[in-house]
Amino acid sequence: MTDKKNWHLQPGVAMSPEAANEVAKIACALKSLSAYTTFALEREDCPEDLQQIVDEGLEAMARVFVW
Repeated sequence: MTDKKNWHLQPGVAMSPEAANEVAKIACALKSLSAYTTFALEREDCPEDLQQIVDEGLEAMARVFVW
């Protein structure tokens, strides 16, 4: 099985390949959480502070990775 990644580091970000792979796993989980919170917000049962936390995490990941 090949380990095909759908991301690369932003220019100027230095990180070992092992660390980048682990951080990418966290970033993918955060993107999944973002999709969930968007769905929950549409149903109006998601706390607004959760959406803010997710948005801040996504912004942080965008500074590290290009998706």
